[in-house]
Amino acid sequence: MDMETAEDLEIAEIEGSVEIGRIRERYARRAVEGLALDKGRYRALNPDVYLSWQEKVRGIIRCLRQYGIAPVAQRTVLEVGCGHGSDLLELIRLGFQPENLVGVDLMEDHVKVARLRLPVNVRLFVGDASQVVLPGESFDVVYQSTVFTSILDFNLQQRLAARMWGLAKSGGGILWYDFAYDNPRNPDVKGVTLARIRSLFPEGRIKCWRLRLAPPISRMVTLIHPTLYTLFNAVPVLRTHLLCWIQKARHDVPCS
Repeated sequence: MDMETAEDLEIAEIEGSVEIGRIRERYARRAVEGLALDKGRYRALNPDVYLSWQEKVRGIIRCLRQYGIAPVAQRTVLEVGCGHGSDLLELIRLGFQPENLVGVDLMEDHVKVARLRLPVNVRLFVGDASQVVLPGESFDVVYQSTVFTSILDFNLQQRLAARMWGLAKSGGGILWYDFAYDNPRNPDVKGVTLARIRSLFPEGRIKCWRLRLAPPISRMVTLIHPTLYTLFNAVPVLRTHLLCWIQKARHDVPCS
């Protein structure tokens, strides 16, 4: 390694550490603001919340079935940014075994809550997922849900994507769920487009679906009646999130 390359790596690591600190600050600020401003907007019993969640789960089921991950009892999953454990709980409900699930999250408070909610044999880690110490190519599915939109540094995005790719098994892949558009009211997040996803995983074969009625519209129309979610969601341009399966080729299958 020449001196210039070593210096570039050192700068990237420093910048990544700074961004990690900023992400922690953003999440902490959101938690405080959420307590101050929460008027029940994100409660699970709200129609716009449970309908978008159900749509996401249906999309994940379709993806698992279509790309040969089902049956899932023996499949291994790593969730990057596991938060309070809601998605891991859903995976258990779908048939994944707790001992085959691993979650990592930057925020210690999040992991403490997840630990209380999840079976003891789900492994949980606190820290930067791009640095997590796990065996390479050990997961059938490496999953992220609304994590990359909170990473504003493109180099850190690239580093995390490379680590996720390295942890996915040959023949497995990345399960991606995140929004594609900027939120003008929230400078702490930035939408991740399909073009950007392709640049993060250049070796992957990507299948993508557009999901979820835009939250402001969803909240407004479901106040009238929950069935309006489905009606408005039938218009693709009103959907804000991307669900992607990013396939990792098998080592024993030549590329076409």
